[in-house]
Amino acid sequence: MRLTIKSTILIPLFILLSQACGVYSFTGTTITAESISINTFYNDASNGPVNLGVTFTDKLRDYFQQNTSLAQVDADGELQMEGSIASYRLTPVAPSAATSDQSRDVANLTRLSITIKVEYVNLENEDFSFNKNFSQFADFNSDLGLAVVEDALIDEIFEQIILDIFNASVANW
Repeated sequence: MRLTIKSTILIPLFILLSQACGVYSFTGTTITAESISINTFYNDASNGPVNLGVTFTDKLRDYFQQNTSLAQVDADGELQMEGSIASYRLTPVAPSAATSDQSRDVANLTRLSITIKVEYVNLENEDFSFNKNFSQFADFNSDLGLAVVEDALIDEIFEQIILDIFNASVANW
């Protein structure tokens, strides 16, 4: 009985102290750095919205702000990230047979794929630094047209890519 009472008091106390120290986070993030600098990502893709790089950068900064205790600095952070939109591509996915009023096969689904090139530098531990591409896609019904669904698709794709970047950088997954 005595061990149970001690356990009931010590376990919550340990959890509280480990969270308060900032060394370990229950989101899986194990970082000891205090600052990050995220430079604006440039849009090097030949097509797509012109503000794609700025939109991605803002969403990436917001995600790190909400999910870490890192201070965001303009330059020379202990963690540094920069890159570009490397590709913005539309490809047909699911063709359907031509009907009597169509002369050729058409795609029922179209895939929007976005690739982001990221250079990540970890000044605390160079082993965690990387330079790689992150790519995701989303499919949409071709009958809708890209203009109708583009913003929602970009948000969905960016959300997935940002999670991949977060996991590869500060979560070390």
